[in-house]
Amino acid sequence: MPSAAYAPGCLFAALVLLIFLFKWINILKEYERAVTFWLGRLSQKPKGPGLVLIFWPFETMVRISLRTIVHDVPAQDIITRDNVSVKVNAVVYFRVVDPARAVVQVENYLYATSQLAQTTLRSVLGQAVLDELLSEREKLNVELQKVIDEHTNPWGIKVSLVEVKQVDLPPEMQRAMAKQAEAEREKRAKIIHAEGELQAASALSEAAEVIGRQPATLQLRYLQTLTEIASEKNSTIVFPLPIELMKSFLPK
Repeated sequence: MPSAAYAPGCLFAALVLLIFLFKWINILKEYERAVTFWLGRLSQKPKGPGLVLIFWPFETMVRISLRTIVHDVPAQDIITRDNVSVKVNAVVYFRVVDPARAVVQVENYLYATSQLAQTTLRSVLGQAVLDELLSEREKLNVELQKVIDEHTNPWGIKVSLVEVKQVDLPPEMQRAMAKQAEAEREKRAKIIHAEGELQAASALSEAAEVIGRQPATLQLRYLQTLTEIASEKNSTIVFPLPIELMKSFLPK
């Protein structure tokens, strides 16, 4: 009879012990760390990876991933230094290097980093002119990474890379840039044409000097031109015959 009375109590104790064991035994993956608090006080070192004992309810833990996080910064309305309104989006690569500070120093490091990236994107790109935003994007990426990394360093976050993905221009600005590019191409075409005319004039001037020194070359050039015209065989050619060619046939 006494053993039957103790059976429910033993069963309850075993059930409570089993619940505690499930709470105490935790398995962390290779890229995870456990930031633990013993009676509310932060432990010296994060635990993990592998099998970790957390003596709940006196000890609690927060899981932190050490993998690189890719955050897509939504499109931001930016007014450049030369007063052009554009939409710019970017991508930020960052990871946790100090799990304890990522938990203690900031409430939500993911949300905080996201908001910081958006505000930094507007402030840094707003100081650049449109031409810099389009042609010197690599320099702006480095500046964005440096500014965001300086602000997230106290949180135990390392920003490794920031890339501006896309710059959306208003339609009127696209048309203006297209006209500018067309005018630039026309200018280069006119310059190239003028340089060709200059080189042709220089070559003709040199040819005239050679012909002036040797008058017979003019007759040879004249005959060569007739030969080129006659090769077409689709036209009648009427040309004056130089009297110098007939002198050899005339009686002396």
